[in-house]
Amino acid sequence: ETIGELQKELAVIMEDLPKLNQERRDRIRDYNKELAAVAVNQALRDVEQAFYGTEPVQAYLESARKDLIHNIEMFVPSGAPEAPAGPGAPQASPENQDDGRFRRYQVNIIAGDGADVAAEGDIGESRPGAGSTGAPVVYEDYPTLGNLVGRIEHRAQMGALMTDFTLIKPGALHRANGGYLLLEARKLLTEPYAWEALKRVLRSACVKIEAPGAAASPMTTTTLEPEPIPLDIKVVLFGDRGLYYQLAGLDPDFSDLFKVAADFEEVLEREEDVDLLYARLIGSVARREDIRPLDASAVAEVIDHSARLSGSSDKLSVRMSPVVDLIREADFWAAEDGDEVLSADHIEKALDQQDRRLSRIRERSYETITEDTILIDTDGARVGQINGLSVLQLGGFSFGKPTRITARVGMGSGKVVDIEREVELGGPLHTKGVLILSGFLAARFAQDFPMSLAATLVFEQSYGGVDGDSASSTELYALLSALADVPIKQGLAVTGSVNQYGEIQAIGGVNEKIEGFFEICKERGLTGDQGVLIPPANVRNLMLKPEVVDAARDGRFRIFSVKTIDEGIEILTGMPAGARAGDERYPEGSINDRVERRIRGFAEARRNFQRGTDQDMPVA
Repeated sequence: ETIGELQKELAVIMEDLPKLNQERRDRIRDYNKELAAVAVNQALRDVEQAFYGTEPVQAYLESARKDLIHNIEMFVPSGAPEAPAGPGAPQASPENQDDGRFRRYQVNIIAGDGADVAAEGDIGESRPGAGSTGAPVVYEDYPTLGNLVGRIEHRAQMGALMTDFTLIKPGALHRANGGYLLLEARKLLTEPYAWEALKRVLRSACVKIEAPGAAASPMTTTTLEPEPIPLDIKVVLFGDRGLYYQLAGLDPDFSDLFKVAADFEEVLEREEDVDLLYARLIGSVARREDIRPLDASAVAEVIDHSARLSGSSDKLSVRMSPVVDLIREADFWAAEDGDEVLSADHIEKALDQQDRRLSRIRERSYETITEDTILIDTDGARVGQINGLSVLQLGGFSFGKPTRITARVGMGSGKVVDIEREVELGGPLHTKGVLILSGFLAARFAQDFPMSLAATLVFEQSYGGVDGDSASSTELYALLSALADVPIKQGLAVTGSVNQYGEIQAIGGVNEKIEGFFEICKERGLTGDQGVLIPPANVRNLMLKPEVVDAARDGRFRIFSVKTIDEGIEILTGMPAGARAGDERYPEGSINDRVERRIRGFAEARRNFQRGTDQDMPVA
């Protein structure tokens, strides 16, 4: 009976035991929360004070406080009593946990002061150090969409791709927020989605991290959507002029978003003080690159090369990359010679070696001329035949090449036939130059009778396209020679365009053209009767190689500055061009007189021919 009574009491106790145990656990949990609240509040007090008044941070800290107190068991070391001993009790280190339980309490710093918060792998970035009040300046060398606006990375877990807020990575816009972002326009435009994303960011004044191609994908996946971050930034795009004009003309948003344009000059006016400053710049480059010092002759040679790069003897190029490369190579040759100082000889040797490494095609081209595979005369005289000059550019290397131009004339309807155009090898500028010749001839020699000339012009042994009008004066000289039946000296070559008034106009590549013809003449032997006719406007562009300058100084090679066709034809033929006298006729025997008589003869012959044809026609 006693045992039965005890069992009944035990049954009642056992029924109440889970409830009592739950009450015990609730009291312990409440006790733990009270102790945890003390520890958490003490830990968060300094942070809360540091961000006092910043509502988003205060809200986050309050949420973190509640979560820490609710999950305080995670911070109790394994095997320790359930109740923590207080704020000073040993705590589990989140860094030593590999189960991800503490990742929720980590802080992912997207942007902040100091290089320690910059994303890994940043290239070419410059920003103030920690505690600096300066604005960040960021250069993004690889402006993909993710590198610009940030990205959300994923990690593989059990065959699935998972992500969380710690895998949100900043972009260049985040790091440059409040400062300046520098981007190369061409690189930006070649990256998918990057250009449109940048425009959206600038229009909305906030950065929203987005997955590339998410809008175009037919499938949707669950991922994070970070809040847009307000943006205050200056974006600087830099690139070549052609790209700027294309963007300004083709993208209506470009001018609205990028309002300040700066077109930087590529050359400096060459003055005495500029030469001195440029010499100091060369010296500073040598010190920075740990290059041997340059003596005065080397500095002068470098300055001359810079002037050649600028395309004018009275200007200097501000593109320092080729200049620095030249000094580096000269330093190598100085080391080979065992010299402690760079001289003009080392600079010239470096230039010669640069030229030699790229001259294979040029040498093969000149070889075909010297072997008479391509026919170019450099002595004697021929009627209707002249040496024109052209420039071939292969990458960053250009060289001049002489070309034989011939003209044949006869009676016709006043048309000058451009054979290059007829076979579709002539470009529009070349065609324009030939049409100008027709206008010049008609205005000068056929004012009171119809133009009854048939003429053909051709670049002999030209198997590629021909464009540009720099040979128009050359073609006109060949035409005048053919019409006047006066030979042209083949030791002279000509470059320059012409207008309808017979004035010689400037052309490009004058140095390469002169040097190209000089090389052919040098190979065959300089006689002193060889030379080149150039426009007067190109005299300021002359920056010739020393051997050409020396040959001209010694009278072995000549360079003529020619203002008009009349001046040029006198040099080429050795005969006076002639000017109209009071009776409106040219002096007898002059070039212009012979041309006018020939054209007038064509007109009379054509009129007589037409009369004879009309008389032979049957009468109805």
